[in-house]
Amino acid sequence: MKTDIILAGVGGQGILSIAAALGSAALTNNLYMKQAETHGMSQRGGDVQSYMRISDKPIYSDLIAKGTADIILSVEPMEALRYLPFLRKGGYVVTNATPFINIPNYPDTEILSATLSALPHHVVIDADTIAKEATGNVRASNFVMLGAASPFIEIPFEYLEDGIRAIFARKGEEVVEMNLKGLRAGREFALKATNKQ
Repeated sequence: MKTDIILAGVGGQGILSIAAALGSAALTNNLYMKQAETHGMSQRGGDVQSYMRISDKPIYSDLIAKGTADIILSVEPMEALRYLPFLRKGGYVVTNATPFINIPNYPDTEILSATLSALPHHVVIDADTIAKEATGNVRASNFVMLGAASPFIEIPFEYLEDGIRAIFARKGEEVVEMNLKGLRAGREFALKATNKQ
């Protein structure tokens, strides 16, 4: 069992919280995990990415080579395209449909959407809307994204739920429940979208 994931997005979108939940899920269940982060200009809306490698066997490098990532999990659609060269053949792109337009030459959103929809293995999800509907709070959109990627991550779903519980326990049950609802809503969307139910 092995999953190599590139997490991508823009500062403030919760990439590092996704990485923390994944890391907790792996380590508390006796899996091996390596992570390499690039924060960029996260406080100013700059791009943020993190490599996550999870396996049931020892991992010797925290970097993911081009053409080998199993999943690109992006909370911003343009950032999903930035990391496409890293995706292996048959790998999945799971991305939020909602753009974060923070540069003057941001690509045309219709072309961006068409490019993503043309990929052979993809889940494009309006995580902001789903988070609002499922939890009443758009801040859970990052865990909607993790939920949408969960069918393609080779660890049991309950491990991810436990990872969320572990990192948010100190913030109280209400915050834990909000993020779990987001996680489950994202998974349900992805299972329907890819006919994996």
